[in-house]
Order: sequence, then C-alpha cells, then structure tokens
Amino acid sequence: MAWNEPGGGRDPWGGNRNGDGPPDLDEAFKKLAEKLSFFSGGGNGKGAGGMSLLPIIIAVLAILWGLLGFYQVDEKEQAVVLRLGKYHQTYGSGLHWNPPIVDSVTVVRVTEERQHPARGLMLTQDENIVEISLTVQYNIANAKDFVLNIKAPETSLKQATDSALRHVVGSTGLDNVISTGREQVALDTAEKLQNLLDMYGSGINVVKINIEESRPPSEVKAAYDDVIKAREDLERLVNEAQAYSNGIIPEARGEAQRMREEAEGYRSQVVSKSSGEAERFSKLLTEYQKAPQVTRERLYLDAIEEMMTQSTKILMDTEGGNNMLYLPLDKIIQQSGTMQRDQSVTSDQMIDRIANDVIEKLQRNSDRIQAERRR
Repeated sequence: MAWNEPGGGRDPWGGNRNGDGPPDLDEAFKKLAEKLSFFSGGGNGKGAGGMSLLPIIIAVLAILWGLLGFYQVDEKEQAVVLRLGKYHQTYGSGLHWNPPIVDSVTVVRVTEERQHPARGLMLTQDENIVEISLTVQYNIANAKDFVLNIKAPETSLKQATDSALRHVVGSTGLDNVISTGREQVALDTAEKLQNLLDMYGSGINVVKINIEESRPPSEVKAAYDDVIKAREDLERLVNEAQAYSNGIIPEARGEAQRMREEAEGYRSQVVSKSSGEAERFSKLLTEYQKAPQVTRERLYLDAIEEMMTQSTKILMDTEGGNNMLYLPLDKIIQQSGTMQRDQSVTSDQMIDRIANDVIEKLQRNSDRIQAERRR
C-alpha cells in the first residue's frame, strides 16, 4: 500500500503519517543532520572522541595538489608560466613548482633545431615558371613570444616562408634561380623570412634555408635542359679560351720584349756604324783636300777591291779590240789555294798575288793586240 493511500505506513521522510496531513519536515532535517554529524565525529555520541576524517581528506588532497605542482625543465627547454591566464614568468632548466590549476605551464624545446619543408610553383622576374622545394631550419629564440604571440606557429611559418620565397624569386631571373644564383636566393629568402617572423613577434629564429631542388616544370624540362647544357658548354669554352689566353699572352709579351731588344740592338748598331762612317768620311775629306789625286785613286782601288772580293767571274773589254777578256777568279783562287795549302800565307798576300796575275795577263793581252795592229 502506498504511503499516501489511506491507512498507509511511514512516509518517505522517515516519519509516521498520522492521518492525512503533510509529512514532518522537521523530522526529516533532523535525521539528515545526524548523518552528517557522524562523519564529523559528533552526533548522538557514537563517534565522540574519534579521529575526524574530513581534515584528513582535506590534507591528503592538499598534499596531492602540492605534489602535482612540481615539474622538471631540461637543459634544452624553457617553461612559460601563465597564472590565471596571464603571463607570469619564464623558467630555465631545473626543478620548479607552480600551483596546479592556478598556473598553466607550457614547456618549449628552445635549442632543438627544427625543419619545415616547403614546395611550390612561382613566377620569376623574367616571367618564367619555376618549381622550388626547400627546407627551413629554425629554432625557438624566445619561448614567451612563441607560446603567446602566435596561435599556430607552424601555420604562420608556412605562410611566411611562402610569402618570402615568392618575393625573392619574383625579383630574380630564371637563370639565377635554377643555376648560378641558388645560394643567393636561399640567403635572401632567409633574410626576408626572418624579417616577417620578427614583425609577427613569433620568437622563431631562422638558422638556414636549403634549396633542395630548383627546376622548371616537367612540361618544359627537356628544353631547359638543353639551355643549361648550352650554358655549360659556353662556360667551358670561355674557360678554355681564358686558359689559352693565359698561356699565349705571356709568350707574346716575351716575344715582343725580344723584338724590342733586337730592335734596340740594331738601332745601336746602325747609329754606331753611321757615326763611324761619318767620322771616316770627315777624315777622308781632310785627306782629299790635302791630296785629291792620290785620294781619288785610293778610293777607286778600294772600290775595285771590294767589288773583286764579291765576284768570282769578271768580263773585261779591251781598248781598240772586239774581244772580251774573261777572268775566272774562282778558278784562280782555287789554284792558288792548292799551291799554297801547306804554306802559311795571309789573305792580303793571296789577294796581291791574284792581282799581279791579273795584271800580267792584261799586259800580255794588250801587247798581243798592239802587235796585231802593227802588222
């Protein structure tokens, strides 16, 4: 039978229902107070003098709360502490304690070198499309800025890298991007990226950017390969020409120096010879003024002697006749040399002997012609 039916028993508050009146609320509150007093050691005398459990529970909870506040920070890490959501302090390596729930601790590995890959198609300064893949090496320079200033550091780094790379490539020609200027492109991109991250207050330090691949799109790769090969051939030919130039120029300079020295020697020789001839002519003029006839004959004889020493055959016309006199000087010299081979005769004596032979022959020929005229 339900408690609220006529003739029911006890009501749900623990009291007896007498009649149809409402339940006894005072009785219900009294029983609830007795149950609570049991846990606190009071009540109707059953837990009097016993150990109170509530302080023990509170103490245990306090100890656990305090132990949970200890944490260790490594040498490569820094801990950023927020107290009630507001920045409080940054701790270095060591053992630290912060009240749990009140403080929020974020540990960041600051010296660890991290890598962020990036790849994309972009337009160069000369309106060519190039595909570049690179890796950004970075670390955390300021843990506070890294935790608080940027909501998604990796996303911000990706966007800043793409912006910096497109800015640098857009102001660089294709040849420098894919060949000779790749290192400079990497340096300029790293500088531009660091400026952007500093402007954001990201706390990120860019260590280095490595351009792993820089090439034209695959659709035109064959044509660009031919261009690169032609450029390499050009560079090779330029190097070979430079090497040839380095070898031929010193040789040409040495030859030019030799020719200058020879010309200088020839000039000195001509000048000296001319000076001597001029001096000889001056002295000869003085002698000619003293004795013109003798000097004239002497000059004639010297000229004849000089001509004779350079001639091996002489044809002479005789006065008053039609015959030509033939003088084979080479044969005469050869005969004279054979006759005088074993004798010590000077060249002047040999010339005098030859001249005497010639004069005698001329005299005999002249006498024969005069005898024929008398007949």
